[in-house]
Amino acid sequence: MVRYEVAVLATAAALLLRVALSPFVGDYAPYIMLFPAVAFCAWYCGAGPSILSGILALLAARYWVMLPAHSLRIHGTPQAVGMLAFLLASGVLIAMGEARRREEEALWAAQRELEEAVKQRTVELDKTNQNLRELSARLLQLQDDERRRIARELHDSVGQMLAALGMNLAAVGTDIQRLTKISNTVNDSAALVQELSKEVRTISHLLHPPLLDEAGLASALRWYVEGFAQRSKIEVDLDFSTDFGRLPRESETAIFRTVQECLTNIHRHSESRTATIRIAASDIHVRVEVEDRGKGIPPEKQFEMTSTGTPGVGIRGMRERLRQLGGSLDIHSNEKGTLIVAQLPLTTTSSSGTVVALEACP
Repeated sequence: MVRYEVAVLATAAALLLRVALSPFVGDYAPYIMLFPAVAFCAWYCGAGPSILSGILALLAARYWVMLPAHSLRIHGTPQAVGMLAFLLASGVLIAMGEARRREEEALWAAQRELEEAVKQRTVELDKTNQNLRELSARLLQLQDDERRRIARELHDSVGQMLAALGMNLAAVGTDIQRLTKISNTVNDSAALVQELSKEVRTISHLLHPPLLDEAGLASALRWYVEGFAQRSKIEVDLDFSTDFGRLPRESETAIFRTVQECLTNIHRHSESRTATIRIAASDIHVRVEVEDRGKGIPPEKQFEMTSTGTPGVGIRGMRERLRQLGGSLDIHSNEKGTLIVAQLPLTTTSSSGTVVALEACP
């Protein structure tokens, strides 16, 4: 209905303009101002309104513009030919407009189908990404559980058997002290067993330190930092409040693994002789900073890490752990050193979807 109203208004406007020009052009070219109205209706209003516009334009031109005025009778062959020519031209315009409108409708329909397909693909992609995130979180959790199990097995079974073997060798060494050569060999074997026992205990603690579950993050980090400094000869400054309380197990594990990975990277790549670890809690989050004074990360490596999203496995693991807990990881590096900043909110959503409150104070 609106299209018909628009067609009538467009035709009326064109007719009024033509009548206004009559004192200047008379009845010469009576359809000159009516063709644009018909073309407009054919282009935008459809076949029905454009046909109505052409008929109204023809009748109005005959009644108000052509001589004699105020009459619908056709006077002479030239007038009839002109009206027929107007009808034919209007028909061509209407046909062209209808063809263009149908093509446009087909294009709009194709565009809507494409948009619908894109939306469907986007939903499928989001679902796939969500499944990958859940799988990644589950793999990290299984990795921590497996490390904890291996550490317990090494400590409980292998460690106990090595201790028993050491006592047996000590007894044998006492019984055969008269045989100096055999006694020395046994003593050497006993020393090797003790070293092996210490190594197994160290590996067990590195896989998953018992202090992390029993005494909390502060004790576990202090134990690990002391051992790391002795092994690597890197001076490590740990700035950790003595009254820092317990966090949920997932959060303590994430912070411990982040610090562990940072120190490992400093030892392997930075050539720094010092490292600083700062851990602090505010009202809204826990902030972890690990800084060195080494050679920094090369610019091309930094560009690769920020643009392509393909950093090393260790960095991916740190980011994924923190992201699963609602946290973030930022890396700032130049030729003077590297600063890694990790943040965890005090209230975060775990990988299982459960909201966990982090207690950073006793």
